Amino acid sequence: MRQNHHAIKQVPKLLPSSHTKNRRARKYSFWRFSLTVLMTFSLLGLTGASGTEDKVKDLNLRIGIVQRFGAESTVKLQLEPTKDDRLKLRFQEGDKQLTLTTSNPVELEAVMQPLSSPAIGEVVVLGTYSTYETAEYSANKWRSQGIEVEIAQPDRWQVWAKREVYNTPLLRRLLFKSVQSTGNQLAFINTQVSPTVPRVNWIVNGKRYSPKNVEISTTKNLIRVKQGEKLDTTRVYAGKINFQPNAYGTYTLVNQVPLEIYLRGVVPHEIGTTAPTAALETQAILARTYVLRNLRRFAVDDYELCATTHCQVYYGLTGTSTKTDQAIAATRGKVLTYNNQLVDALYSSTTGGVTAYFSDVWNGKNRPYLRPVVDTPTQLWDLSKQSLADEKNFQKFISLKQGFNESQWNVFRWSKETPLDKIIEDLQKFLRAKNNPYAKFKNIEAMAITKRSPSGRILELAVKTDIGTFTLHKDEVRSAFAAPRSTLFYIVPLNKGKDELWGYAFIGGGLGHGVGLSQTGAQNLAKLGWSSQKILQFYYPGTQIKPLNEEIKF
Repeated sequence: MRQNHHAIKQVPKLLPSSHTKNRRARKYSFWRFSLTVLMTFSLLGLTGASGTEDKVKDLNLRIGIVQRFGAESTVKLQLEPTKDDRLKLRFQEGDKQLTLTTSNPVELEAVMQPLSSPAIGEVVVLGTYSTYETAEYSANKWRSQGIEVEIAQPDRWQVWAKREVYNTPLLRRLLFKSVQSTGNQLAFINTQVSPTVPRVNWIVNGKRYSPKNVEISTTKNLIRVKQGEKLDTTRVYAGKINFQPNAYGTYTLVNQVPLEIYLRGVVPHEIGTTAPTAALETQAILARTYVLRNLRRFAVDDYELCATTHCQVYYGLTGTSTKTDQAIAATRGKVLTYNNQLVDALYSSTTGGVTAYFSDVWNGKNRPYLRPVVDTPTQLWDLSKQSLADEKNFQKFISLKQGFNESQWNVFRWSKETPLDKIIEDLQKFLRAKNNPYAKFKNIEAMAITKRSPSGRILELAVKTDIGTFTLHKDEVRSAFAAPRSTLFYIVPLNKGKDELWGYAFIGGGLGHGVGLSQTGAQNLAKLGWSSQKILQFYYPGTQIKPLNEEIKF
């Protein structure tokens, strides 16, 4: 899972409370899916006992490929059948169930529809986070206190007080007051008063329809999707597509796709099509494991996974290749396990020379198979004797450039000088998104890294401002500034020949969170002749590759 820095945008409109009822019947669909997975394993006999991997049938996933259509009226969508095929659309129009078929492109246009009275959407936001992992940890803490919550992603990840429980203004304000009394300053009530709502018109054979739920299929199970202001992005998806409302007052295009076909749209875009075979097989096993372990991510929107770097990059059948298809077929049904459980199959682009504990980046319990591993095929650095928690050791480590699996990659080592006004701008924007009271600061007087992990990741970075000193923790550090590509860096104050502080140099290594496998490192090990099994053992010590079976726990 590669997680890149995303700019903070305005929070999209919330779904009016009246729409919530329409989705209650589906609120546990992702749990039902997990149960279906286990039942399917049992029925199909996917264990070695049957000895027939050719009996493996694909499990259908629900992937959000266009997550918030309708937020911008300039963005368009067009659905098309492939050659010599027809689109089939099923939807409710008034009191009638309609089924339309066409060989022509179907256009979707979003228009803002005025309301007779403004719609009010309101949630209690208990926290805003850069990653799902941090949001989930926070959500579990709230649940342990008896507060029912749900995880949403209007832009950044958020933990919401569950809307179906706190469903009146009075209940929401009583909860908010209770939360504030405990000293929590990051929670807030997000109220959106909207005089308009997005309405999506479907233009089919010259006629307009405005359904809120549509199922789209074809005879060949292939659908071409064009999107963008100029419809300049085209991708082909296998399976069916559902158009449905989400939790933000907009709409999501959800691809229903079999697991093994889904992987065809992931592997080439996560690791590339020219990687060595062993590295491609490694990526296929991890991508399969990752998706099955993360089916819960978008329960609030009634689908399972997104198609971006917040999950795994997925482009449908666009960009597939024979080489990646062969790697997926060679590992069909295989997942990575630890004590007969699916592992938390985290991976990133480039570790910077050393992998990290789970808790180096996120809050929560460490996974025994996710721990610091020096990313080199030889004994180049001994962490037991030279801990990277020590600043001198860390800077010496960053100065090393040769002998690592990633040495030839341009993001293995990096440095960037950033002026103070840019640092202030980025930090204020980050703090505003989190509703942090320190967002009102005007000037930075000094910054210092006050705590590192044994893998060298920044655990705490203190910022002294004109209104006080605050601390950034773990993955917050990577999201708060534009300069660093990971949390594996140190900073140097710069004056540029003047008396006052000009800015800071960020000097470090790696791209992404650095937990688990390095995609670039895996490619180097594969070139050295390592098998996919050996590569996975290197990055996830103590794990085993197993075929999917009913004994593996999710």
